[in-house]
Amino acid sequence: MPMYDSHMHTPLCKHAVGTPDEYAAVGHERGLTGIIFTCHNPLPDGLSSNVRMDPEQFPEYLEMVEHARQNWADKIHVGLGLECDYVPGIDLNDWLEKQAAAEPYDYLLVSVHPHLNEYRQRFWQDDPVAFQKLYFDHLVESAQLGLHDALAHPDLVKNLVRDDWDVPRILDHVRGCLDKIADTGIAMEINTSGWNKTVQEQNPNATILREIAIRKIPIVLGSDSHEPGRVSDRFTDALDLAQDAGVEHISYFIQRQRHDVLLADARATLAPTIPASSNQPDQLS
Repeated sequence: MPMYDSHMHTPLCKHAVGTPDEYAAVGHERGLTGIIFTCHNPLPDGLSSNVRMDPEQFPEYLEMVEHARQNWADKIHVGLGLECDYVPGIDLNDWLEKQAAAEPYDYLLVSVHPHLNEYRQRFWQDDPVAFQKLYFDHLVESAQLGLHDALAHPDLVKNLVRDDWDVPRILDHVRGCLDKIADTGIAMEINTSGWNKTVQEQNPNATILREIAIRKIPIVLGSDSHEPGRVSDRFTDALDLAQDAGVEHISYFIQRQRHDVLLADARATLAPTIPASSNQPDQLS
């Protein structure tokens, strides 16, 4: 049965290592049907340019992914995607809309990165609980754009507020946000890179994952690899958590169309893996 890792990066983002061919080699070794590159999207006016490709590098990104796709065509599918930033307070709607329509992507992620300087300068007001709630409001706004296939690493905000991260305290607010996200039809991601961050657990937290499952929001798996050894890292753990949460299917996207695989079938596809090293830069996910 098909099994995809739907979130990984290239050195063009300035905080990843390894060629797309190297990621494909690991994915093939670990039993994946496909991988999808979702490098950070270029943004205008130098926005967070230190952690993403420059607009003029976008053709190079397309060439890198296409090169790997052709090289590995008989072994593993290499898909084209982007991780697109939603930055509240900055009017990027036209930019994101044109970007989403620019290429025949397989998959588009949308992300809210609350640790970006542009975000923190606008929204941090020394109230960590209010900051968390606002982050989830912004996840809703990003989903309501209607341009993307899945929300990346929900609950990423916890890494900025570790000492004040208390899910029960904000759970009613999160539930209301998830109701609105469910209405959009967008999928959400289990991101396994969270095990290597400040709060060492997957994104999203198990409690939030159960709420996602209750609402039948589709789930996509992503390693958020910034180095080849992380491809499909801890996917078996993620599938265990998904099963415990009541998730029945794991989804992936090809040509922007969602495909669903029974959880048990997805698990059977994976080859055993050795946990990757923890040397992935942590500037941006």
